[in-house]
Amino acid sequence: MISRTVRIAAGTVAALAALTACSGESGGGTSPSSSAPASSPAAGSGPKVPAALPTDALLSDPCSVLTADGATQVGLALPGKKDTSSSQLTGCMWESTRSDQNSVAVYPLPQNKGGISDIYDQKAQDVYFEPVSIDGYPGVFADVQDGRPSGTCTLWVGVTDQLAVSVIPSIGVGDNKNNPCGIAQKFATAMVGHLKGAA
Repeated sequence: MISRTVRIAAGTVAALAALTACSGESGGGTSPSSSAPASSPAAGSGPKVPAALPTDALLSDPCSVLTADGATQVGLALPGKKDTSSSQLTGCMWESTRSDQNSVAVYPLPQNKGGISDIYDQKAQDVYFEPVSIDGYPGVFADVQDGRPSGTCTLWVGVTDQLAVSVIPSIGVGDNKNNPCGIAQKFATAMVGHLKGAA
């Protein structure tokens, strides 16, 4: 189970690194620049967030985005396990309460200053691209590989106009293996609800 999750995370890291390279950002400062959209001619192609959500805790400890109630709703065990295996991003993974072959991982992507617009700008490279609303916030199911038939789905959620978060379930067994995107959406809804409560 862990090796499968690590492979999925590695694919996500590669995709995120490609997005960073394409956005023209140098990975410098940590605070979003007000002129960031001007640095990329295609910036702004994605929908805007209704109001920026607080992201300090999300960035410093991605495991903080899921409350006990949220974990119960999604069927995940607390605490999550922080993933710092990549020098490019920090994430968190939660295992299912029913099987260690099922998990959900979350990775905020501060390197991309265009938020969900950066994901929209890469649409032509994705094998699936399906916009969705997550509790009023812009989201899109999108990835360069289609892992849905094997229980993996990538959902991107814009939490500010400068920050997108990836939610990646890896479902190895059970009924939800046929609907990993539904699990991603359920998790993302719990995450956004928690972030709204922290605003």
